[in-house]
Amino acid sequence: MRHLLLPSIFILTACALFGQGAPGATGGRGGGRGPANTGPQTITLWPNGTPGAIGDADADKPEMTFYRGGRSGTAVIIAPGGAYRNLSMDSEGRQEAYWFNAMGVTAFVLKYRLTPYHHPAELNDAQRAIRIVRARAQEFGIQPDRIGMMGFSAGGHLAATAGTHFDAGKADAVDPVERVSSRPDFLILCYPVISFQSSVAGANILNAYAASGRNLLGDNPDQKTLDDLSDELQVTAQTPPAFLYHTTNDNLVAVENSVQFYLALRKAHVAAEMHLFENGPHGSGMGMTDPSLSAWPTLLMNWMRGRGLLTATGAMGQGGRGAMGASGFAGRGN
Repeated sequence: MRHLLLPSIFILTACALFGQGAPGATGGRGGGRGPANTGPQTITLWPNGTPGAIGDADADKPEMTFYRGGRSGTAVIIAPGGAYRNLSMDSEGRQEAYWFNAMGVTAFVLKYRLTPYHHPAELNDAQRAIRIVRARAQEFGIQPDRIGMMGFSAGGHLAATAGTHFDAGKADAVDPVERVSSRPDFLILCYPVISFQSSVAGANILNAYAASGRNLLGDNPDQKTLDDLSDELQVTAQTPPAFLYHTTNDNLVAVENSVQFYLALRKAHVAAEMHLFENGPHGSGMGMTDPSLSAWPTLLMNWMRGRGLLTATGAMGQGGRGAMGASGFAGRGN
């Protein structure tokens, strides 16, 4: 019973902090625009057929669930973890979506393709999700330059990859969604997989992180691919500002993943904040059952508030690159 009550507890706490009703209580309209909140809604990423689909089952049809938050004009796309084999949709998706909603932030929980699909299918899904949210920003009641991506574990790798592999869109695309930038405006990375380098992943790279590498890249990726998907090697000055959370004794995804990404951001002069906790299991989600880890969502809230992401008219904080997300960087090719 206790674990069922915890999401409500931290949602109501956030509501009290921000003077806002619980999600859906008032039928919030996302800054006064768009239809009233009618509960979570499913959005198919590729309504005319998924490129590269190998079947017609549910697993072949990526989608995201829309949780309208309103007020702030900020949105976060959440990529649950699961070693690119499954998705922890509740503890690393739905709970966070309602937590964001309580602060007036709109959330989208992404169901991306998994093994037997390999890269770039997963990245294509993440980029498509970002483009949809940006292209339909007015409908969703958000600002097109305040779209972040959050990821846990392997989902953290997907979020970091989206933040280091993006484009400005194709101006001549027939599909208007494909004309906008795929760059997230900020990143939230929670005990993320970052590196497929042996110095971080260990000697057996493909079996590291519960075989995330094998699930994502197959049995025989070349070194160029391993380097390209080691996101600490792909950070540039155009990489979005980032918040990172990890535990030092994580025995599945070593803390060095977050540390190396943070150091790369620092070297590139990209705004970043990292919080490391001494103890805590991998897959802790919001950490609400742990008296120490339960502090990290508040730290995230403070970071977002400091960057102006929780106020409807606030500008992005120092080092923010919000407006650039809407206009699009040339960025790196995929």
